[in-house]
Amino acid sequence: MILSVNDLSHEYTQGHNKLQILKDLKLELQNGETLSIMGKSGSGKSTLLNLLAGLMRPTSGEVNIMGQSFSTLSDKKRTKIRGKNLGVIFQQFHLLPHLTAIENITFAGEINNIDEVKQKASNLLERVGLSDRESHFPHELSGGEMQRVAVARALITSPRIILADEPSGSLDEKNAKEIIDLIFELVDEKKTSLIFVTHDEDLSKRCSRSLILDGGVLRERD
Repeated sequence: MILSVNDLSHEYTQGHNKLQILKDLKLELQNGETLSIMGKSGSGKSTLLNLLAGLMRPTSGEVNIMGQSFSTLSDKKRTKIRGKNLGVIFQQFHLLPHLTAIENITFAGEINNIDEVKQKASNLLERVGLSDRESHFPHELSGGEMQRVAVARALITSPRIILADEPSGSLDEKNAKEIIDLIFELVDEKKTSLIFVTHDEDLSKRCSRSLILDGGVLRERD
């Protein structure tokens, strides 16, 4: 088992009220498994992904990655584990606007002490079909191209797990299909585990297992 979640809960405070988003979740992910987590908008999918990525701390419960209690570690230690083991792909790309395509990728590799990072970044850009765009800045790229850079950036550390939050949600149908095909192709090629947060039924069917997040609770699909 590469990732597990035990009794994970999260709530937000709104004025004097507390809004519970996630309730005592349990989840296990095996090495090489692809898992979709479906749910309506506002169901807490992105919150769950941020908790799995260690970008937020849960109100209670535990996220365990590679045998370590990820959610209870210090920010510094979480960052180190995330950089080594996790690749995160966001819907809105989150590229650094002042860096070129290849610099966005190499920067992610450099802060995680990846050897031969420039060559690896160049190879990844070629792999995602953007070898001719490496010197372009994000504002000079299309939405589909920016997401391809984001996919390459997520893979520069050769992560054990990819976490993807609606990565095709802001793209047109053609680019969305190309990005999804690319992610599955690379995940299969590198034997990486994958968690996809989505509301897309067709995308969910491509994963080896699918769960639904509803009312703050995870359940198997019928």
